Amino acid sequence: MHIIVCIKSVVTDAPRGKIVRRADKCALNPFDRPALEVALQLKEKHGGSVTVLTMGPPSANATLREALAIGAHRAVLLCDPALAGSDTLATSTALSAAVNYLAPFDLILFGSRTLDSDTGQVGPQTAVRLDIPMVTGAVKIDGFPGYLTVERKVDGFLETYELDLPAGLTTHPASAALRDPALGGIAAAFDEMPIETLSIRQVGLDPNQVGDAGSPTRVLSMKPVKKNRTCQWIEGTPATQADALVRQLVNAGLIG
Repeated sequence: MHIIVCIKSVVTDAPRGKIVRRADKCALNPFDRPALEVALQLKEKHGGSVTVLTMGPPSANATLREALAIGAHRAVLLCDPALAGSDTLATSTALSAAVNYLAPFDLILFGSRTLDSDTGQVGPQTAVRLDIPMVTGAVKIDGFPGYLTVERKVDGFLETYELDLPAGLTTHPASAALRDPALGGIAAAFDEMPIETLSIRQVGLDPNQVGDAGSPTRVLSMKPVKKNRTCQWIEGTPATQADALVRQLVNAGLIG
């Protein structure tokens, strides 16, 4: 069984102006952490290997080494100047080409979204590019070999799916908590285990398919939004506080 986990190195501080992805300003996308843990649990239960794949600049190596330290077997960085400016469509084009390069695979996992762009589009778009079944928001995964049983919680319902393999999933943020790396794993990841770097040419892509040239949408700017909040303390006993709160809500027209 070969599981590929697509992860991202995201900017951790609020950017102003052009986004610069430096290793000291980036970290493993928190929404990708459950996907990596699910992959490791499936590998421990059913055997096989886990490959982590990311697209980005050389600074993303630190995130890949973190995944290796936690338990991934192989790390691949898709890195090429032509990828700069890729929107979700161009990103999914690039990732699907890299996944095909790494084939055969049984399962490809994504986080639900990314901290820095929050679109939730790349996982499903990549699955469409690969022409494989996709379920989003998975909370429970099992069923190897040959097929996959997936539970998904949405809108108050628990949905259960059975998928033929290969397949793609995005994991719910609460599906799993990523384990901590062992000291031995950290040493091996940074001193012994290699990171493979691929160019777009190696995965069969033309520069016009990715980056600005292959992106029908562009981010014009990104800036933090100031939130204006006020807080008022209501004194007294719980009953007095409840009465005062209800009166304020009625006077504000928020309840009838």
